[in-house]
Amino acid sequence: MLQICPNGTRSGSDHPAVPVTPSAVGAAVRAAAEVGARDAHVHCKDGAGGDTIESAHVAATLTAVREAAPGVTVGVTTGAWTAPDPAERAALVRSWTVLPDHASVNFHEPGAELVAGTLLDLGVGVEAGIFSGTDAAERFLAWPHAGRVLRVLAEVTDTDPETARDTAKDLLHALRAGHERPILLHGEDGGAWPVLRFAARRGLDTRIGLEDTLTLPDGSPAADNTALVQTARALITTV
Repeated sequence: MLQICPNGTRSGSDHPAVPVTPSAVGAAVRAAAEVGARDAHVHCKDGAGGDTIESAHVAATLTAVREAAPGVTVGVTTGAWTAPDPAERAALVRSWTVLPDHASVNFHEPGAELVAGTLLDLGVGVEAGIFSGTDAAERFLAWPHAGRVLRVLAEVTDTDPETARDTAKDLLHALRAGHERPILLHGEDGGAWPVLRFAARRGLDTRIGLEDTLTLPDGSPAADNTALVQTARALITTV
């Protein structure tokens, strides 16, 4: 499965094709789906373009994506930067009037277990975000509900293209037992393409989009999210 991550914490100042408004996010997901993406991980934005998990913005973005790309499952971030206090973050999740298919929870962040448990209570799938170089794998595997998550989102934060694949191997080793859930493996910036190739060779789900990289494998600028998905799909089918 190839997931599209069209924006992340980026904005138009990072790349002119980064979608920010709900309609732009919906259009980006639709275009990505037309060339092979089957799932979306989006960051909802407030009026100033910052990440938010406030109910109105989540509802607007999810509605726009589902109207534009009805066959695509869609998830949102619950990163701690959207609301640093875990109790507030969980309360915001409980206030959602439109629910995503899934939401990512970064297990190295304070209160991850509380937020993930709140999502499970609501019937929302959890993507357990496990960052390399953190204690997230240990915390996740010690969580009693690890076996209930939708998938593990294994995130290689090593951006060196020469070492990112080895970091990915170490991360997968740390996640080798204790959850038995699907793993989506991806990298970022300089590590995005080496990790994507590695994930494809291992038969793992992966993702691509302007959240993870602004460039194509040869280092040239990507025109938009669609170009990234097209390139990723071609690579996946040839490894």
